[in-house]
Parts: sequence; structure tokens; C-alpha cells
Amino acid sequence: MNLDEIKNKIPLDLYNVLKEDISELRPCQEKSINSGLLDYKNLLVCTPTASGKTLVGEMALVKAIMENKGKGIYLSPLKALAQEKFKDFKKKYDGLLKIAMSIGDTDSSEDYLENYDLIICTYEKLDSLIRHKPLWLNYIKTVVVDEIHLLNDYGRGPTLEVVLTILRQLKKDLQLIGLSATIGNPKVLSEWLGASLVEDSWRPVELKKGIYYKEKVEFF
Repeated sequence: MNLDEIKNKIPLDLYNVLKEDISELRPCQEKSINSGLLDYKNLLVCTPTASGKTLVGEMALVKAIMENKGKGIYLSPLKALAQEKFKDFKKKYDGLLKIAMSIGDTDSSEDYLENYDLIICTYEKLDSLIRHKPLWLNYIKTVVVDEIHLLNDYGRGPTLEVVLTILRQLKKDLQLIGLSATIGNPKVLSEWLGASLVEDSWRPVELKKGIYYKEKVEFF
């Protein structure tokens, strides 16, 4: 799918940003659009690393914000990854969106976040914010969960599960986008999320398996 094919389905500012880097959408991005990404549908996107999942979440977040549907939250499992995404979004959308990052250990409502469009934080930080019941939570429209397979993690899974459950109860029209390259039971998870399942095996670089022995690699 060519980017021009969705030009009339996304805000012009978003289109102008995207066309600087891409002209052709990757398979998982096309499948996501066909599954209702731009119509605020919930999606669980399960595709290989580097296949373009992040852009799926990005389009959902930015479209909702630019169309004045509400705020966006990008959830990351790691502070380092959150910082990386913050830098990426700031570079691409500086002057178009107000972007904030909240990853600190301070337990507070951080009311200043009400002044921002896109908030990037970790699972645990959002859990802390929710417990303070800040008013800006009522303005959320889209939440993107990176590495959503960590729901199955013994230590961190319960926190993420509670966060998603509360958000879905708080906002009945919430758009939830889950991203992962490694989910063992995608159909079960998509049903729990009330999301359409998007699966694809395409990857930009072919994955090969082999054994290195005596300075030689023999591929299967």
C-alpha cells in the first residue's frame, strides 16, 4: 500500500511528517489499516522485530491527537526505551504536538501532564499515576502498549494487567494498540483486549539459523 492511498484518511500534518521517511507502507501497517487502525479500532499487532509495528502505534496516537479526539499514551516496559521513543517523537513532531515523558520514581499525580498531548511512560509509572486519579486521565483516547507480551511476566504482568483493566473501565471508547514480536497465545490475548488480531511474518532482513563451529557457520 502506498502512503498516498491513505492521504485523505489521516491529518495533513501527519501525512507530511510520514512522507519524509516513507512512501510505501509495510505489510503489518497495511494489515492494521485494513483492520480499522484509522477508525479507532483496538488492535493486537504480532509481527517480527523491525517489521514496522511502532509506526502502527504512532499513526494511531498522532491521528487521534491531531483530530482532537483526546490525549495519547505510549507505554514502554523500560525507561531506556521510553527515553528513546521520547527523542524520536520530539524530533518528528516538534512544533506539532506537546510531548512529555514521565518515567521517574516519584509517586505523584503530575498534574502538569494535563498540558501535554502525548505522554510516554513505563507500565509502573502509569500505574502510579492512575492511583492518584488525575483529571487528565479522562481525556485519553489512544494507548499504545509496547512489548505487550509482558502481561505474561511473573513480576510485571499483574501491574500491566491492572493498568489496562482500569483504563478500559475508565474510558469505554479507548483505542488500545498492543505491539509484540513474541506472543504465545495471540488469539486469547486479542479476545481479552477486545481487539482485532494482526499477524504477519514479513521482516526486512531474512532470519537464518545456523551453528558456528571451528570458525565456520553452517546454516540449517
